[in-house]
Amino acid sequence: MRTRRLAAAIVAMAVAAALGAPATVEAQLDSTAAFASHLSNTYRVVPNVTYHTANNRDNKVDLYLPRGADGPTPVLMYIHGGGWRAGSKEANVLRLLPWLEKGWAVVNVQYRLAQVSLAPAAVEDCLCALRWVIRNAEQYNIDTSRIVVTGNSAGGHLALTTGMVPASAGLDRECPGAEELSVAAIINWYGITDVGDLLDGPNMKTYAVTWLGSMSDRFEVAERVSPLTYVRSGLPPVLTIHGDADGVVPYQHATELHAKLEAAGISNELHTVPGGGHGGFNREETVAIFDTIQRFLASHGLTAVGSGSTTGGQ
Repeated sequence: MRTRRLAAAIVAMAVAAALGAPATVEAQLDSTAAFASHLSNTYRVVPNVTYHTANNRDNKVDLYLPRGADGPTPVLMYIHGGGWRAGSKEANVLRLLPWLEKGWAVVNVQYRLAQVSLAPAAVEDCLCALRWVIRNAEQYNIDTSRIVVTGNSAGGHLALTTGMVPASAGLDRECPGAEELSVAAIINWYGITDVGDLLDGPNMKTYAVTWLGSMSDRFEVAERVSPLTYVRSGLPPVLTIHGDADGVVPYQHATELHAKLEAAGISNELHTVPGGGHGGFNREETVAIFDTIQRFLASHGLTAVGSGSTTGGQ
């Protein structure tokens, strides 16, 4: 499976850079290097497109679009992590490589961080990014029936809210429109599911306290932006990836989400990394994760069929 090989090679590349690449590792990377060198021929990049303006700030996305597709392509919306107070879309480009290798379009999303605007701004922005993708799908040859949203850590939380928050919550009012905001699937990499749990008590985390600030109603706002609040029937399928020794986002956030989704009858999977921390998974763990992702996508009919890219498919 090409995506599996690419995932393994990305991890091997990082190890090689740190330790010096032996001949066996160099050989393993040959096919990946060939793919990477061919990217500019198979994709076009449209950087820094404004999708929304708030607080006198332009929120932007970078688009990675397959060339020569013979029909609308599936699209991955990627949302970076950083505790809602740090990180950038540019710093996470390498996380997009497996999806480019699969022939997907990718929308890499920027949003307002805590120093610009506190909660729920980041949630609002990502919903506006989804509306922008749907509204501009024809221009960029995107298949709106195959939108998958993903992210890591705070980005995992935002991927969940983007795919789960209903119109009745009113969190899309900064970018009103008639489009139904829906996605085909959510891939949640160790995301926060209960924001209030991180504001006080044994699981208190400074990054969450910073995002809510000194709001007098901070627990009410936390509930409004927590994925657990929105579990109900009719949601898209959800895949959660989480290490059971994560010290940044408690593993129980994954298990509680999984249990609630199960109770609501939502198709979902929890891929646990035994002994895994907050990301930084090793080669074997990463390969296993991408195997799970591939099976998850295929089980829900989410492949790159219809793309003319030579890097697409299974």
